[in-house]
Amino acid sequence: QVQLVESGGGLVQTGGSLRLSCAASGRTDSIYSIGWFRQAPGKEREFVGSVKWGGGVTTYSPSALGRFAISADIAENTVHLQMNDLEPEDTAVYYCAAVQRSVYSAREGDYDYWGQGTQVTVSN
Repeated sequence: QVQLVESGGGLVQTGGSLRLSCAASGRTDSIYSIGWFRQAPGKEREFVGSVKWGGGVTTYSPSALGRFAISADIAENTVHLQMNDLEPEDTAVYYCAAVQRSVYSAREGDYDYWGQGTQVTVSN
């Protein structure tokens, strides 16, 4: 099994930046890719982006492209989500998830393991 723990969330002002971390443990050698999702109250969980375990290959949603960057630090078993130019619309709980199949996906049902989430709040 794989365990995932997110950290780095907090309160920032519009235009600010945050770096979220997703620390993986357990059978990390079984991970193919890590995805980031977010969910605002009363809204569905939406895809943010993903990275191949070990780094190098990334995908992004249109809202994240150009503002967010995902990187993988395989030596530390950690994936980061760097978020810049934050807007109030980015306020949500952010989750990381792992998939063991050789596929990149924006569908939450395709992922095998999930972290507990970390709150990001962007104020005016």
